[in-house]
Amino acid sequence: MAEFRKRALRLLGATAALTLLAAPTSAAAQEEQQQEGRAPVTVPALADWSAESGGYLFGRGTRLVADTPAERRVADTLADDLRAAGHGTVPVVPGGARTGDIVIDVQASRTALGAEGYELRAGRRLSVTGATETGAFYGTRTLLQLLAQGDRIPAGRTVDGPRYRERGVGVCACYVHITLPWLENLVREMAYHKLNQLLVELKVKSDAHPEADTWGYYTKDEIRRLVALGDRYHVEIIPEINSPGHMDPWIENRPDLQLTDSDGNKQPARLDVTRQKAFDYYTGLMDEYAQVFTAKSWHMGADEYMLGSDYSKYPQMLQYAQDKYGSSATPQDAYVDFVNRVQAYAASKGRKLRIWNDGLTGANTVPVAAGTTVEHWLNVAVKPSRLIAQGYPLMNAAYSLYLVRGGFHSDTRSLYDQSWDPRSFEGEKLASGKGVTGAKISLWPDNGRGETENEVAVELWPALRHIAQATWGDPHPDATYAEFTARRTAVGHAPGWRDPTRLPVPVPEGAYTLTTGGVSFKADLTRTADGYASLRTADGCLEISGGRLTLNVPLQPGIEADRAACDATDTLQRWQLEAAAGGFRLVNAITQMALSVTDDGRTVQYPPDQRTPAVWHLTAD
Repeated sequence: MAEFRKRALRLLGATAALTLLAAPTSAAAQEEQQQEGRAPVTVPALADWSAESGGYLFGRGTRLVADTPAERRVADTLADDLRAAGHGTVPVVPGGARTGDIVIDVQASRTALGAEGYELRAGRRLSVTGATETGAFYGTRTLLQLLAQGDRIPAGRTVDGPRYRERGVGVCACYVHITLPWLENLVREMAYHKLNQLLVELKVKSDAHPEADTWGYYTKDEIRRLVALGDRYHVEIIPEINSPGHMDPWIENRPDLQLTDSDGNKQPARLDVTRQKAFDYYTGLMDEYAQVFTAKSWHMGADEYMLGSDYSKYPQMLQYAQDKYGSSATPQDAYVDFVNRVQAYAASKGRKLRIWNDGLTGANTVPVAAGTTVEHWLNVAVKPSRLIAQGYPLMNAAYSLYLVRGGFHSDTRSLYDQSWDPRSFEGEKLASGKGVTGAKISLWPDNGRGETENEVAVELWPALRHIAQATWGDPHPDATYAEFTARRTAVGHAPGWRDPTRLPVPVPEGAYTLTTGGVSFKADLTRTADGYASLRTADGCLEISGGRLTLNVPLQPGIEADRAACDATDTLQRWQLEAAAGGFRLVNAITQMALSVTDDGRTVQYPPDQRTPAVWHLTAD
């Protein structure tokens, strides 16, 4: 959790406001680009472009030509995206191409293109060629960006591929629930910009351990749906259960697994790594996640285990380490031992382990298992160069790339102006990218009510496009940030993208009577700028505010809806109106729990799978 990651770092300032500049998309502007030999506008930018005379014209007669199963999968996805982008229905056909067609070609012999590279050639027809299905898919993302600027594409050729193999986003939905449509929106947007890795720290509702099913979990069917979308869009969905620290979402109801300090106090966020049943519990959860996640990586977190404390408070850690590794062992060796046991278990299931870097302070005598990917976010004694020299794959997950709800936001403008790239770690700038797998931005909910997920989305898009550019190609393709902003504006959003600031259900503002099951109240409905609605009653605005708080959010099921003085900045007073048969469900924008009505007439919040949400009928007054 980034809330706990406070340290002496130079903050980069407030997130730069998005400058909306018009990009050259007219036919005349495209002709000018062609005459000057400039590459068409894309994000990431095309580093290689050979202009030719003429151009490709997308029109009514366009077909997608694909023969092999891999080519047809790419073409089918492209056809769906073309339709979602407003380009109409484009048939997928086998056989020879004619003028105006788009050809999808997967040629394993084109090894020079690599695993993700592609060639795009535009002329009387347009072809996208990859050595792999993934490469051809990325070529279609470039095509969609070009068509977002007009039906005519300048004639020419590009061979395009990434500088780094891991290009990602990390999302902590570990305490505060983030809606599945929001995550699906993110997957589509990532793929559109050629990002390929989404880390999700979240809770899957457990059948084996129902005592751990505190809100906000996801059902297994929800995760299967997300993973299937990721597979289709070539975004690997990597799961994380943070351990052995930050385990309170899983062990708050399991004191037998909690680390006990020398005063006899249980630590609900710390797993007791010296106990075999704690390891068995954790690996059992891994097995349950394997039922729904297909990624070949497993992230165990491994950060901040001793945050706010130290190993001296837990003498059993030193005893465990010395019993296993000898008298020269340190307490931190017990922690590394747990990491290595998880690594071995993951490897036995065909998965590679990933951890955060801050636990690797050099105080251990037992090394972390070889092959473990270290994601570096914190400047500690063991520097990135040393980790690379020791042979660990290293990903840049720098704090400067963080977006924290109600807190620090990455300063994208400053990073762009600095020509930031994945070699720029916290505390060290590497001369070479050798050993660096890539980089990602990270979203943390430290003040869970500080912003709604829709507000986070608006802040996310500039950072997402920047990390896409910095990990795929030249980190500074335009002379100024304003020009890069214009580039982002020109390509727009992914097909099927949902504007998070627009109310999903267009209920007009005004006075209503809301009724369900014998319960009713009058309220003035007002839209909020982030796509929700506030409900002002005679006694104040409807909100959720009682019960136990987690990250400043009332996540306790069964809490009764209250009225409080209306405050436009209070995110707990914002509501989603979800269409249901005969009316609407009221879902709090922060807790993501729906209002239900109890037998005694109280209006309370519950997860949707624990109690049937009330259907509210709105009558205009």
